[in-house]
Amino acid sequence: MLFFSVIGKFGAILASIPLPIIGALYCVLFALMSAAGFDLLQFCNLNSYRTKFILGFSIYMGLSVPQYFNGYVITTGHGPVLSGSATFDQIMQVIFTSPATVAGVIAYFLDLTLARRHPLTRKDSGRHWWAKFKYYGRDPRSEEFYSLPYGLSKYFPSV
Repeated sequence: MLFFSVIGKFGAILASIPLPIIGALYCVLFALMSAAGFDLLQFCNLNSYRTKFILGFSIYMGLSVPQYFNGYVITTGHGPVLSGSATFDQIMQVIFTSPATVAGVIAYFLDLTLARRHPLTRKDSGRHWWAKFKYYGRDPRSEEFYSLPYGLSKYFPSV
C-alpha cells in the first residue's frame, strides 16, 4: 500500500478497481485471515470451561466495546476518553473501535491471568505444544520449515 501511494501511476491503478471487486477481495481475505486465526485453536483444549470462557468473553467484548465507542462518538461528538490530551484520546479511540484489537487484548489478558496457577492451564491454552518450537535448534524440522524458496536461504539464513 505504501508503494501504491508513493508512486502515482500505481495508485491510480489501485483507485480504478471497482468497489464491488474490492469488497469481494475484502470478504475473501477476511475469511482467510479468520480461518488462520481459528486454526491456532486446534492446539487448545476446547472442552475446558476456562478456554470457552476466554473465547466467548473476548469475542463478545470485541463486538460490544467498539459499538459503545462508536455510539458515544455519534451522540456526543467526542470519544468517551477525555484525558486532556487530544492525541492520547484519539489513540484510545482508534484502539477501542477495532474489534480485533479489543478481542485480542482481552483474550491475551485473560489467558495470562485467569487460573494462572492451575496445573492444567498450560495444557488448556496449548502452550505445551509450542514449547518445542521456542528454540530453533530443538527440532530437526526447523531448517526445512523455516527455509526460503528458490535457494534464498543461502543469502538470508534463518538463524
